[in-house]
Amino acid sequence: MKSRLKLLGLVAVPALLAAAVPTAYAVGTPQPHSTRAAITGDVLKGLNQNATHTGNVAAGKRISVAISLAPRNDKALDTFVAKVSNPRSSSYGHYLTKRQFAARFGRTDAEIRQLKDYLRAQGLTVGTVHSGNLLVDASGTAAQLEKAFGTKLSTWKDAASGRSFYANDTAPTLPTAIASLVSDVAGLNNRTQLHHQAPSTVTPHNGPGGGYTPAQLKGGYNVSGTYTGSGQKITLLEFDGFQQSNITKYDTNYSLGSPTPTVQKVDGGSGSLGDGQVEVELDIEVLHAIAPKANVTVFEGPNSDAGEVDTYQAIVDSGIPTTSISWGAAESARTTSNINAVDAVFKAGAAEGLGFYAASGDDGSDDAGDGGTSVDYPASDPYVTGVGGTKLTVTSSNAWSKEVAWSGGGGGKSSVFKIPSWQTAVQKSAGGGYRQVPDVSAHANPSPGVSIYSQGSWSSVGGTSAAAPEWAAFAALYNQQAAAAGKANLGFANPALYTASGTGFHDITSGSNGDYSAATGWDFTTGWGSYNAATLASKLLG
Repeated sequence: MKSRLKLLGLVAVPALLAAAVPTAYAVGTPQPHSTRAAITGDVLKGLNQNATHTGNVAAGKRISVAISLAPRNDKALDTFVAKVSNPRSSSYGHYLTKRQFAARFGRTDAEIRQLKDYLRAQGLTVGTVHSGNLLVDASGTAAQLEKAFGTKLSTWKDAASGRSFYANDTAPTLPTAIASLVSDVAGLNNRTQLHHQAPSTVTPHNGPGGGYTPAQLKGGYNVSGTYTGSGQKITLLEFDGFQQSNITKYDTNYSLGSPTPTVQKVDGGSGSLGDGQVEVELDIEVLHAIAPKANVTVFEGPNSDAGEVDTYQAIVDSGIPTTSISWGAAESARTTSNINAVDAVFKAGAAEGLGFYAASGDDGSDDAGDGGTSVDYPASDPYVTGVGGTKLTVTSSNAWSKEVAWSGGGGGKSSVFKIPSWQTAVQKSAGGGYRQVPDVSAHANPSPGVSIYSQGSWSSVGGTSAAAPEWAAFAALYNQQAAAAGKANLGFANPALYTASGTGFHDITSGSNGDYSAATGWDFTTGWGSYNAATLASKLLG
């Protein structure tokens, strides 16, 4: 997975005892399901056109997978989320607990047992069964996975990047009764790595780097000093780590007094520090700049399909209401089933009152870089608030002066999701009836960028990686006000943001991201625009 910052194996386990294999699936005995069905959309497209086959995955190579199951009563879940997120509904804000969600929409224990028994009979090790019974982790050798999922794992070399990867040759299959429950098997390929979206930094400085300070960001977006995010929690999805000494330097320089971030490692974490460190430190420091007293939890997972799904699920399991996401990839870089699996996690989060804010990408209207128009995922997900980029100008007193669309800000139409009901009021012909991106925007232009301290020096960093935490910080400030007023958290924000119809936003009417230009009202470059914290919070609070 690539991060928006674009500055861009488990230990072997003992063999299972024969007695531990359920007799219904024991090797050499007739299986109750003689037919198998494919998990549709769970294979990379165009491998032979843009990659070279180099061989077969070694039979003993250990691989971890995350198996997603479709929610029960999926249409009823759609209806529930639509009502609980709609300010005009009597159900608005009456979110489900994890236990309630599992009871209404999770798979049954019997169904999970059926899947686990099958996996174990194939020699796989079953790991965590996540809350809601909609995600099951497993691991095994390549040979065991090929047998369990009826496919072949081959090695390839990407024609464009030269990067080697592995992938399943055909869609995985499972016994028909089990296949009817499963929507995706993440981990059978490792081609796509999410990228971070802060595209550039200026030469490091001895001082604060030339980028916007906390006072300028808060002043530009009319953040009242009364609200600091105190008592609120925010998560960050990350595929790299950070050094607390850099965060401490930033906080101390601006006298923020922010709580030390907590780290939650998923599937062993993200490994050693890489070039994504700047992304992670940017995300934390922007949250501290705008919501300095909020408690930040950094979820660090492996940069893989399975790691991504597991990390999002861990965030939903945590119940933390607001998440900032600065990592993604073009929709075309993913399998359809992988997108559906991640979308199901976001949908569960929406039902439980969680809001996700994702950077829309830093390649303008051509996220895939193929000369066409395309958008980044997960910003294009209907249960995520996609955040585009602007260039903010503030006065000498740090008040908002003007704002234009940033040329690198991602935006356009999805090729996967139809336009959701809450977006039809601003439906554009260029959208062709598909989900339109972004929903909102905030400062992202690298010149000036945001002042951060990372890897031992000050610099100015830009990109929609800065814009996403700027919006997540606003959500935390709003939730602080809502709690004081005895009202529910913002949760999945899009229906409420669209109901506001532009009230509380800086409407950005100039600038372009390539194929699209800013205009009055909602547009493909900046969505509704950036926030005026005081007026938007007032509007949302009613």
